[in-house]
Amino acid sequence: MSDGGTVSVDQFLPHPPAKVWRALTDPDLIARWLMPTDFVPVVGHRFTFRTTPRPDRGFDGTVHCEVLDLDPPHRLRWSWRGGGLDTVVAWTLVAEGRGTRLLLEHSGFDPDDPLQRRTRDLLGGGWRSHVLRRLTETLRETP
Repeated sequence: MSDGGTVSVDQFLPHPPAKVWRALTDPDLIARWLMPTDFVPVVGHRFTFRTTPRPDRGFDGTVHCEVLDLDPPHRLRWSWRGGGLDTVVAWTLVAEGRGTRLLLEHSGFDPDDPLQRRTRDLLGGGWRSHVLRRLTETLRETP
């Protein structure tokens, strides 16, 4: 993490930026590595992710999002709202040799709120291990 309110991940992927971009913007591929979604890569498009509800954490299982910024195949930002969060997820892709440097920042957590700190830590671990591992597997399995 770069600060108390942001999760930062820097990952090299041995795939060209266009392929990584497709995995970040194709709803069928997103569902394989993240969650089912009705994402469309258009600024202003509102979409959701659906996962297991966590009533004990005030989360009904739906993440409400909106595409905030789109610069194919370099940058994608969306809002991430649900379970008391109002945050932003930003993806930056940089060509590096025969692959792509993927930079992820999930920002906007309140470091003074104990629930948001726990959620930040939970999501940070998820972005680092589970999601990027599954994204890597999806990229490997996708032509």
